[in-house]
Amino acid sequence: MTVNVLNSMVVAVGVGAVALFGLGVPTNAQPQQDQVRQEDQKDAKQQEAKKPSQQEKAKQKQAEKKQGQNQRQQQQQERVAQQRQRQRLAPQDQQVLIRQQEQRLAQYREHLDQQQRLLQQQSAQLQQQNRRAQYGFQQEYLARLRQQQLRIQSQGRYDYGRDPYFYTPPSYRYFRGGRYYETNQYGVDLLRQAVNYGYEEGTRAGLADRQDRWDSNYESSYAYQDANYGYSGFYVDRDDYNNYFREGFRRGYEDGYSGRYRYGRYTNGKGSILGAVLGAILTFEAIR
Repeated sequence: MTVNVLNSMVVAVGVGAVALFGLGVPTNAQPQQDQVRQEDQKDAKQQEAKKPSQQEKAKQKQAEKKQGQNQRQQQQQERVAQQRQRQRLAPQDQQVLIRQQEQRLAQYREHLDQQQRLLQQQSAQLQQQNRRAQYGFQQEYLARLRQQQLRIQSQGRYDYGRDPYFYTPPSYRYFRGGRYYETNQYGVDLLRQAVNYGYEEGTRAGLADRQDRWDSNYESSYAYQDANYGYSGFYVDRDDYNNYFREGFRRGYEDGYSGRYRYGRYTNGKGSILGAVLGAILTFEAIR
């Protein structure tokens, strides 16, 4: 009898404890669960937002496809050009190229003499305007141009038979001024060099005008007007070289003057234009 009463009392105490404390569950458990659920939903929404939409996926896929097509087309053009370069020009065609080259060299030497007078006038003007940085750049450009001129004058009689340009047939063509021009890999390399040299010299000129706190004007630079640095009178016409040099110069000047470098890179006095920009300026097609 006493045992039963004692058991009844224990059960009653246990039931009371459950009723009072709710089986030991904290009173703030439900708000915490809601907060966790909300954070999980927020994370899920953020992850979903990071995923590209179907339209973006389609655009990306289309861009990748176009890039692949361009790469395959470029590789095909290079293979065709390489096949043509393995051929040799006929002797009479080689003589035509040599005669054109001799005329080109004579005209270029005459042009260099004329440029000296223009340079003297511009140098005096820069000194009057107290543009020290631009004057310094011009003198450096002149020094590089003189070294180039000395190399041309000291060449003597040129051995055309040992220069592969004069027995390699045209393998590329490019469009300028409303017409197509043909050249081989040696001409291609020279025109690309023209753009890069122009960019580098333009960057220096732009930096100089910024240092002088002078108004931006790339066309007033002697280097832009001359546009012959890196040209020795060989492989392509001077007008073509000048044109692509100035295309690079204009972009280099803008980068140097603004200091933002959108078109290329310039470090430690050396500059180079971006490959994509170069490709937009100078586009070649393989001759089939």
